[in-house]
Amino acid sequence: MKKTHVVALVLIAVAIAVLISFMGDVTTYDTIAAAKEKPGKAVTLIAKIDKDVPMEYDPVKNPNFLSFTALDTLGNSIKVIYHNPKPTDMEKSERIVLKGSVKDGQFECKDILLKCPSKYKDDPNATKQAIDEKAG
Repeated sequence: MKKTHVVALVLIAVAIAVLISFMGDVTTYDTIAAAKEKPGKAVTLIAKIDKDVPMEYDPVKNPNFLSFTALDTLGNSIKVIYHNPKPTDMEKSERIVLKGSVKDGQFECKDILLKCPSKYKDDPNATKQAIDEKAG
């Protein structure tokens, strides 16, 4: 075998190994009901904070503990436990993306991504005006 063939085979093997290692980190977007059926499996939920249930966060007592209830678009809810500091302005967010897994009937969250409210939500003409101002 030529040296180039051996090098090409090694590169292909490395590429396959890298792809397989990334497949283990892939999560899926699920509803709360579907996530509850897969305890321990990594999932991603798109939800909003249930403002009717109080959020538990005391930065003096434990700055790395946050607990709240999340609601998905189907109306299902789950208690979320997050062992990191509370994201800034979390209460103002329209939607949140939660990455983690269900354990003992609660969602053990590893990462929270916030979707900020749109500044053009109330006035549909504001978007057009903003574009016109930038163009002008």
